[in-house]
Amino acid sequence: MNEFVPVARVEDVPPGTGTTVRIGERSIAVFNVDGTFHAYEGVCLHRGGPVGDGDVEDGIVTCPWHGWQYNVATGCNVLDDQVCLRRYEARVQGDTIIVAFHEG
Repeated sequence: MNEFVPVARVEDVPPGTGTTVRIGERSIAVFNVDGTFHAYEGVCLHRGGPVGDGDVEDGIVTCPWHGWQYNVATGCNVLDDQVCLRRYEARVQGDTIIVAFHEG
């Protein structure tokens, strides 16, 4: 069963940006696209780069290590939509972003 875990304040992730947070041992990338929050496994599928630290432009995040790009709305690679980051449900509760998380 998923447990919603607070990960950041809304003001800490302005529209058009992302951040990396930790839940236990996991790195989670949290993005804000026009006020809608998305959360994914924070490790790039190419070489393990910090996806949440990448630049976000027009709903696409670019991993800062080697330039792999993902659609923030889907978590899928822009060149191959069969390659997708693991998605976590993200919600806003008050002024806090919460993410549904289940270890494993």
